[in-house]
Parts: sequence; C-alpha cells; structure tokens
Amino acid sequence: MTQIAKIFKMKTSKNLYQKIYSINNLIFAWKKARKGKTKKDYVIEFEKDLAYNLIALHYELKYQIYEPKPLQTFILRDPKIRKISKSDFRDRIVHHALCNILEPIFDKTFIYDNCASRKYKGTLFALKRFEKFRRKLTFNFTSECYCLKADIKHYFEEINHEILLEIIKKKIKCEETLWLLKRVIERERERREDLSLIKGMPLGNLTSQFFANIYLNELDYFVKHKLRVKYYIRYVDDFIILHNFKEQLEKWKCEINKFLKEKLKLELHKDKSKIINLSKGIDFVGFRNFYYFKLLRKRNIRNIERKINLFNKREISYEKLFEIFQGWNAYANWGNSENIVNRLIKEIIPFE
Repeated sequence: MTQIAKIFKMKTSKNLYQKIYSINNLIFAWKKARKGKTKKDYVIEFEKDLAYNLIALHYELKYQIYEPKPLQTFILRDPKIRKISKSDFRDRIVHHALCNILEPIFDKTFIYDNCASRKYKGTLFALKRFEKFRRKLTFNFTSECYCLKADIKHYFEEINHEILLEIIKKKIKCEETLWLLKRVIERERERREDLSLIKGMPLGNLTSQFFANIYLNELDYFVKHKLRVKYYIRYVDDFIILHNFKEQLEKWKCEINKFLKEKLKLELHKDKSKIINLSKGIDFVGFRNFYYFKLLRKRNIRNIERKINLFNKREISYEKLFEIFQGWNAYANWGNSENIVNRLIKEIIPFE
C-alpha cells in the first residue's frame, strides 16, 4: 500500500479534513514540498525547528485559524515575460497536503485524454495519443484530415473563483475542507490591483495546476459527452480536436467558444485557435508535428541556448547545466533533433 493509500483509505469525503491536517499527511507534504529545494534558505530556516513548525501547522489547520502568508511575486523573462507568484514554504506544504488527499478524488472524474499534471500522463503521453489519432484518421497518412488547435485566452488570469468553488462543491461536501480551499483560493486576489476581482490563479503554485484541471474538466465533459467528440486531447489550456471534415470542426469551435463564455467566463484565443490541415504541421506540446517527423519549437531551442550561454559566462554551474540539459535532451529525443543536440553540445565551452 502506498503512502497516499495509507493516508487516504476511505473513498467518501467523510472525515476528509482530518486527513488533510493529519501529522502523517503534513510530513508527507513537507517531503514533497522540499524536493529539489533542500539548499534553499527558506527550507533550511523552516527545518531548524521542523517538529515545532509542522505541529504548529497541524494545530492551525485543525482549529481553523490557519492564515496563508502574502504571495511573493517576481517577473520571469525566459524568454516570455511572465508574472510568477509563489507562496511561502509553509503554505506550499499545505498545498501539497490538500492535493495529496483531493487529487485521488478528482482524478477519477477526469477524462483519459486530460494529459497535464497527472500521474502517468504528461507531454509524452499527449504526443503518443496525438500520433495514434492522426494515423487512425488518415489511414497511416494516406488521406486528408484537419485539426482544431485551440488555446484559451489568458487562462490562469481568468479562472473565476466563484465558479471554481461551485464545481468543487459538486464533489466535496466537507465544510472544513471547503473553508481551507476558500482560504487558499481567496489569497490569490491580493495579486490584483482591484481586490474586488474574484478571478485569477498565480503561475507557480501547485494548487493552481490542480484547480486549473478541475475547472476545465467541465469543458472536457462538454466536448466528450455533449458534442460527442471522439478525437480530443487537452494539455492545460491547449487542446486539439481531429476530424476528417473542416466544416464539423468549425461548428464545434463555435459551440465550444459559446460554452466557455456562458459557463466558465472564458474564451478561445482568436489568433491561436485555428483549423489546420494535418499535413501542414501542428504545433502541440513543444513540437511541430508533421506526418513523418517532429521538429522542436524554436522557443524550446532558444531556451536551452540561453542556459548554455549563462554557463559559458560562468553564471550557472556545470552541475546545474548538466541537470537542465539532461532533461531537455530526453524530451528533444522524441523529435528529429539529433543535429540540433550535436550543435548545442559543441557550443558548451568546457572549464579550463
């Protein structure tokens, strides 16, 4: 039996909150929150009196006096300018504690082809599913097929808190758990200039990814069960639909946009939501996918070039570059990237 299974034995939401604030769950959450960050000052500081800090968190949650600390916001240019907001380390432990217990409940409700932030799923799973769908619809690339490649406009910034909580309440009836969820969700408002706005999730928090999946699960069900779309894959706020007829995709696109506006207060990105012939190549999960080959997106190549440049200027260590390059290379190898990889390796200037 896994650690999660031991913590979460019951299938119902009864006693759900007790499971979240249990010492065992908080210890497990702390281990997950510190992974890859053990040398960070804030982790070292928290662990100077680890037992006391975890017990204090346990009692704050148990007696519902827990108050999340203000978010830390910074600008990341890598290369796109993004506003990243992250929670204090102790709050990240709470986020992991929440997700440890709630993810198994909600994951059962997610469709098979929801690929982001889920165990055994991810970008490679999405690529394989896309390949399978393409080959099936085109009879191994011998006939014509079209793809609706869609993107939701400013997705994380537009997630409506009230709608999100109503969706969560369909599955979670525990009042104490809902109280904690509200504390976490409402803390996000402080990033906004207008504090009356009840929307937006910060990039950088574990709970943001989890809430984002719950929110768009409504879209997944609409597409799969209302529209009865067979070949549909979603990765966060990007999704694709394949069909042999362009007219059908046009119709579905209109119905999806209407659903998003009316039910979720979202809309499709006009410039990034297009119907494309599969033979022209589809930009999806980091690759430009053609019939017989895959090319890395130029942005992905520029990202690793920047890291190599930082190393060549001795602004990051060899160990850090090795770790980054290893992960990037494993992903790049899923495409036709041998020449690019070899070129980049030659650009790395060794230490003298």
